[in-house]
Amino acid sequence: MNTDAALDALSALAQKSRLAVFRHLVELGPAGATPGELAEALGIAPTTLSFHLRTLSQAGLTEAAQNGRSITYRADFAAMQDLVGYLTENCCGGDPALCAPGQERR
Repeated sequence: MNTDAALDALSALAQKSRLAVFRHLVELGPAGATPGELAEALGIAPTTLSFHLRTLSQAGLTEAAQNGRSITYRADFAAMQDLVGYLTENCCGGDPALCAPGQERR
């Protein structure tokens, strides 16, 4: 992942509702959800949700698949892992053991 793509992804996630949508899609895994299911689960108005889904899609964080007359949205797990990898690429001076959860910070 390059810096511009990381900035796009982080910018898309830097909004409360979009972060909630993305996290919910991550929780749902490969099954994903339709916009109606997302709107109901998260209490977001459909028109607002459409805007947020478009922003997440443009940032490369979600995928949409047409299923008959409906669309199913899924988190793009490869993109999520790329972003995490970009953020942790040079973690702790190249010693990943220092970055492990539970390690004391200096």
